[in-house]
Amino acid sequence: MTTTILGYAAPSATASLAPFHFNRRATRTDDVVIEILYCGVCHSDLHTARNDWHDTVYPAVPGHEIIGKVLSVGSKVSRFKAGDHVGVGCMVDSCQHCQPCQQGHEQYCEEFPTLTYNARDRQDQTLTYGGYSEQIVVSEKFVLNMPEGLDLAGAAPLLCAGITTWSPLRHWKVGSHSKVAVIGLGGLGHMGLKLAKALGAEVTLFTRSPGKEDDARRLGADHVVLSGDEQQMLSVRGQFDLIIDTVPYVHDLNPYLPTLNISGTLVLVGYLGPLDPFLNSAPLVLGRKSVAGSLIGGIAETQELLDFCGKHGITSDIETIDMQNINDAYERMLKSDVKYRFVIDMSTLKK
Repeated sequence: MTTTILGYAAPSATASLAPFHFNRRATRTDDVVIEILYCGVCHSDLHTARNDWHDTVYPAVPGHEIIGKVLSVGSKVSRFKAGDHVGVGCMVDSCQHCQPCQQGHEQYCEEFPTLTYNARDRQDQTLTYGGYSEQIVVSEKFVLNMPEGLDLAGAAPLLCAGITTWSPLRHWKVGSHSKVAVIGLGGLGHMGLKLAKALGAEVTLFTRSPGKEDDARRLGADHVVLSGDEQQMLSVRGQFDLIIDTVPYVHDLNPYLPTLNISGTLVLVGYLGPLDPFLNSAPLVLGRKSVAGSLIGGIAETQELLDFCGKHGITSDIETIDMQNINDAYERMLKSDVKYRFVIDMSTLKK
């Protein structure tokens, strides 16, 4: 039986988000029913609400950085029980049988994963609705266990911003031997600094803004380099094993390539699209350097991240907001006026 719940939805690309009642799908035997306590606000939410990617189905309920409490479980669920604190990230299903899924990389599902919102359920084709709502119903395989003692509100952005930077750090085997740089200090960048530092790396922030040094060092940066300063860029030539590029818009990658060590990699996690200007291949060929991309992380990898954060006491730097202030938060997010992630206190939904 479906359940009617309250959420906040974008009714069109040009309208403000507003209260919206909708039906959650009927619970299946492998499902977990979750009361949503906190939901992070991601740039993807805004892009979807405003149809920037030209694929939004309205009304759209965003939200894929979800922390909640289990209300009930299906008869075949064994890993969770009522009262458990859990998380749900960017995916709620995948095909489960392709090679990426079999390897634990559901985010690269060859049939494309079922996204937490603005997607179609694989079984009944109903539209998925996200975390700006009272409850969500998710298959047990895509529900994450929250470590005890981790601040729940601060943990919400780990489900997207955290795993987006954790996955490349793990794939490129970052540790105490590594020199890592992060381009950009926002929701993704600040998590990249924290996680790389906790893994033992020597960490540098690349930024265009002179005023970010104190914050960067507080978050884990050992060094700060102004990317617009030619002398500072020359001073770090050939240094980095891995550069995590969190910038969400088209920008010139070429100035960063000389700062990579031999066999170093610059990995894009913030921008999808054509590069402008073109990438100069000479530094790549002459130094066996790479430009790569990375998308969130699989379910096992996300659980690994949460457990690591629980052990090290790592959460996102957040500003908690009421649900009713989401439209103002979107405008502030466009101006980078948040340190460093908005999180909605969902208890305010019924105000």
